Amino acid sequence: QVQLAESGGGLVQAGGSLRLSCAASGGTFSNYVMAWFRQAPGKEREFVSAISRNGGSTYYADSVKGRFTISRDNAKNTVYLQMNSLKPEDTAVYYCAARWFQYSNYIRDYNYWGQGTQVTVSS
Repeated sequence: QVQLAESGGGLVQAGGSLRLSCAASGGTFSNYVMAWFRQAPGKEREFVSAISRNGGSTYYADSVKGRFTISRDNAKNTVYLQMNSLKPEDTAVYYCAARWFQYSNYIRDYNYWGQGTQVTVSS
């Protein structure tokens, strides 16, 4: 059983930056593809980014490509999401998720989820 805990959310002005962290415990971190999803008020949860088990491959939604960077430190059991050039439409609760072994951008394929961290971008 993998437990995930996000941190780093907050309030930032448009154009600013935030760095989210997700600490994992309870499993062999390097066996899991890690991903970030987000859910804005009144909207469905959506894929943001994912990273392969060894960090060699990364994936992004078109809406964040070029602005967000995902990375991981397997020695620290932590995945990060560096968010730059933030826009008001990035406002959402951001969730960290883990999937055994293989990449997917579908919510239903992820077995483990954190509680989420709120990101609010003011205009």
